[in-house]
This record gives sequence, structure tokens and C-alpha cells, in this order.
Amino acid sequence: MKAVQITSYGAADVLRVNEVERPAPGAGEVLVSVEASSVNGHDVIVRAGEIKMVSGRRFPIGTGLDFAGTVAATGADVAGHRVGDRVWGMVHPRQRHITAGAAEYVVVPAGRIAHAPADLSPVDAASLVVGGATALIALRDSVRLAAGERILVRGAAGGVGTAAVQLAHAMGGHVTALARDRHAPMLTDLGADEVLDYGATASDRIGPFDVIVDTVGTELNCYRSRLGRGGRMVTVGLSASALTAIAASSVYGARRIRTFSANPDSAVLRDLAEHVTSGALRPVVHGVYPMEDIAAAHQAFERGGVVGKHVVTVSA
Repeated sequence: MKAVQITSYGAADVLRVNEVERPAPGAGEVLVSVEASSVNGHDVIVRAGEIKMVSGRRFPIGTGLDFAGTVAATGADVAGHRVGDRVWGMVHPRQRHITAGAAEYVVVPAGRIAHAPADLSPVDAASLVVGGATALIALRDSVRLAAGERILVRGAAGGVGTAAVQLAHAMGGHVTALARDRHAPMLTDLGADEVLDYGATASDRIGPFDVIVDTVGTELNCYRSRLGRGGRMVTVGLSASALTAIAASSVYGARRIRTFSANPDSAVLRDLAEHVTSGALRPVVHGVYPMEDIAAAHQAFERGGVVGKHVVTVSA
């Protein structure tokens, strides 16, 4: 089969589409014929060598955190999935993979996939897995957004941000989106009550907010100070400076900066599908690239300045 692999750490040109042996599912595992995968921040930082403690120094390394496709085979002791089922899922973000979601086939534990929403194309489904699951966990489990609360979504135009705006709106929050001014019409359409231009908005001039969801990972203490009484903040934009700010914020108790590593299981993916089916969440895709052009997809992701996800199509 064909699979995208990282051949050394570096810029996007280290990505190669290689011929590799097709994997076979073991007990409790499912083989998925992949139709689409998206580009996520995790893919980029692995490729750049920023988390070598996890990915190691042996090459090649697979890329593609998420995927959408159909079940091609199941191992022993797998219930609830049959050959031909349309599914979406995610490889484990804290494990090293020789091949991952950006490949013609991927093997994952059955507990890491769920039936994809019937009305979504593979491209649309792949665009929602990581961003949608991350936003859902952040809002529902980390900060526990309640109806009527004022919420700021920082980095609202990205994959997590566009999902967070929609889900926060569906949960009854009053949503302020912080993004480029030109993205205001789209974000308003997604459910934002207010859109602020991040280039012209000082953090000390906004708020207070009950909840802040940050996808950027910089100036965290400045934004944390915009929390009102009983406010909660979570960031999914991790860096060395972000981790320092998160640790230092522990002195603020409930108003500390929370974080987590999104690692959705089947239950979260099923919940995500329900939000899609109900109309609360819809895909936002900026660009679609064939697997052979994945380097261009990574480069576009790193340039930023767009609304939504970059998706890579795969055809076995």
C-alpha cells in the first residue's frame, strides 16, 4: 500500500509517499481503508521534531492523526463493526507509528473508531475528528460550559476554533470569537455572537469572560486575567512557554489554566457524531489535497490565515 511517512525531521519536504506492506489487524483491532485524513498541529510538530521524546529517532515515521474511511477487515474479538462500515477515528497521539492515518490502510484498536455520520463525505468527516473531539472535550469536560455563560474562543478560525464556536453556541453560550477580521462573516454564520479582530484587540480591553478556550498557546497569563469570578480557562495550544504558564497558574485554583491531550475513544466519537446529526456541528474545509501533495497541505497549514481544515484525500 501507499503511505505518507516522515523520512527525517524538518520542513514539509521530508514527507514521502512510500510503498509499504499493508498491515493486518490483530485481536481487538480493525483495518480501515482510508479515504481522507486531515492536517493537524500534532502532525506538524512531530514532523518538525518537536516531540522527539514520543516519536523517537528511528525513521520512517507515519503521519496523519485522524482518518475517515471504511472497515476493510476485523481481527478476533471485535464487536459492533463489520466490513464495509463507514467509520472515523484517530491513531494514538502519544505513540510512534510507522504508518498512520495518511495511508491507504490503517490498523487501530476497535475502541478508537466509531460509525461516521451518514450524511458526511469522507473529506468532511476527516475534517471534524480532531478539531471536533478536542472542542467537545474542552467545553463539556474541561471547563463545563453552561448555558448563558460568556465564552471567548481564541484562534477561532482553526479546526478546533471553528468547532468550539459551533458547539459553544449549541450549548447556549454567548460566544466571542477572536480571529482575523476578514473571517468575521464565516464565524458569525457558525454561531459567534461577536467577532473581534485579534490584530486590533488588546487582551486587557476585553472581557470579563466566564470561559476562555485558547487554541494559540501564547500570552496565556494575559488572557487568564480576563476571567471573571468563577471563570475557567483551557488551552490546547501547547509549547514550552505554555507549559510554564499552565504550571504557574496553579496558584489560582479553579481559575487556573487547564490543558489536556485530546485522545478520543469510541464514546467521544459517537457523541461527536450526534452533534453533527443534530445540526449543531458542521465541517469547515479550506482546502483538499491528494496524498501526493501532502507537503503542500502541511505548508498551507503552517502559513495559517484561513478558516477551517486542510484535508488530504487517499484512494486505495
